[in-house]
Amino acid sequence: MADPYGTLGVARTASEADIKSAYRKLAKELHPDRNKDKPNAAERFSDVTKAYDLLSDKNKRAQFDRGEIDADGNPLNPFAGMGGRGFAGGSGARGYRQQDFGGFGAEEMDLGDLFEGLFGGGKARSTGGNGARRGFGQRPPPPPPRRGADIQYRLAVPFVDAAAGRDQRITLADGKAINLKLPVGVTDGTQMRLRGKGHDGPGGPGDGIVVIEIGAHPFFHRDGDNIRMDLPITLSEAIRGAKVKCPTVDGPVMLTIKPGTSGGTVMRLAGKGWTRKTGPGGVERGDQLVTLEIQLPEDLEKLEQQLGDWVDPARPREKFGL
Repeated sequence: MADPYGTLGVARTASEADIKSAYRKLAKELHPDRNKDKPNAAERFSDVTKAYDLLSDKNKRAQFDRGEIDADGNPLNPFAGMGGRGFAGGSGARGYRQQDFGGFGAEEMDLGDLFEGLFGGGKARSTGGNGARRGFGQRPPPPPPRRGADIQYRLAVPFVDAAAGRDQRITLADGKAINLKLPVGVTDGTQMRLRGKGHDGPGGPGDGIVVIEIGAHPFFHRDGDNIRMDLPITLSEAIRGAKVKCPTVDGPVMLTIKPGTSGGTVMRLAGKGWTRKTGPGGVERGDQLVTLEIQLPEDLEKLEQQLGDWVDPARPREKFGL
């Protein structure tokens, strides 16, 4: 990937919102699920995701803009600033600058041997446990090979699935689909790491990072480990009592309304809330809290006829001193 800005089709001065908008548009357009007949779509989808991962990270974006890292996040010219001449020190026996001696370059001459000849032998050498010479001529071990870059995914999860902890299906950049088990108590923005599902690299593949986005629901909303909702009932159901259907994330259940139930009454459905941990390996569900709302009939004329001159003697606002 040559230029993450070009990959996303944005200018270098683009804002975070512009970058996010461009990524979402391209990810939707190039997602492997929608391009099964286009073999290049998965590769382009991977490049777009990789570009967004870099530009959405403020530090990495700044490093790239300064020319410190490339589009893959690898450092550029890691030895810059060392002068290319080897050692440079202060004064004293160690404060010399490495140069060519008699036509021999730094790689052709063992400086340990040089000082050994000058000062008379073994003092200039030290040996490790296996007798190997250690000193001026020793080279540092090469760095381990780099793993491939991570790939970030965004997974939209329906509210009811997140609450109940139902497995989700996700398609990776290579076109393969896998089942994903949601963590207990999952929240919006939770990140899940898929080992070895990133880009290939000399040191092995990177990881896949899945960011969970929980969708909103038209009448459920989360309250900690509980789920709340308002349930309308009729005036006659509130006065006489009734059995009514009530929706839950697991499907509808029957709810018993007692005669004389007031509006605002909260009823509890145990075990119909969000998943949560209960200790090592234990999982349970919170509750669903249902607030009853009495809904008056649209045609109030018949109700007024039934009431006649009757006036309710109750004083519901007395507790307010009114």
